Amino acid sequence: MILHMISGVKISRAVYLAALSVLGAALFVATDAQAGVPEGKRAFEAGKCASCHQVSGPAAEKTIKDQLAKKGPELWYAGSKFKAGFLERWLADPEPIRPLAYNSITERNRGGHPRLSGQEASDVAAYLMSLKSADVKPLGIRALDNPRGRIAFVRRYSCYGCHQVRTRGKTVGGYSGPSLADASERLNPDWIYAYLSRPAVFKPVKRMPVYSGIINDEEMKGLAAYVGSLR
Repeated sequence: MILHMISGVKISRAVYLAALSVLGAALFVATDAQAGVPEGKRAFEAGKCASCHQVSGPAAEKTIKDQLAKKGPELWYAGSKFKAGFLERWLADPEPIRPLAYNSITERNRGGHPRLSGQEASDVAAYLMSLKSADVKPLGIRALDNPRGRIAFVRRYSCYGCHQVRTRGKTVGGYSGPSLADASERLNPDWIYAYLSRPAVFKPVKRMPVYSGIINDEEMKGLAAYVGSLR
């Protein structure tokens, strides 16, 4: 028997209840995703974290001097860059990701980032994950150890010359860039692709080579997938 109508279409009671259930779940997820954001923002501001980390975009630096004035990495696109759960774990137990100090090519990174309590780490992570860039499109690039990406990373562009990776149980590679060991736990492949294809959006002044116009789109997606699979 027809009991309900949605947008002028008659449906059965069972279908109607199923639709309500899906809608309720979606609303719960949306609400849950925002949990802790106001608290995290307050904690971030109280800790004066913005003195080291930029949380409002777009990127404004135009010169090397502008970049060197920064004390820590930009976070205004953190929600597009990082995978869910990573920031909360890292803030609770912050281990250096860069072998060298930020903006240095000689000084070792000694760590020392403030460690946050469980709830505070959760709240600040929720706030940072709410910061997204419209330039990172949800392409659905899947982390994958693929031949095209591996050849580009290892042979064609020698990315390990600047970035550490883990291979055969050992950590190898350069020190001038952030480590890519455990990138699979940290980085969103869609962001890796966006960063490779439009680096000036995220970091206008940097030492890393620009590959846009050198790497074709398919190779760039393969490289993003490969980097996103590194463990």
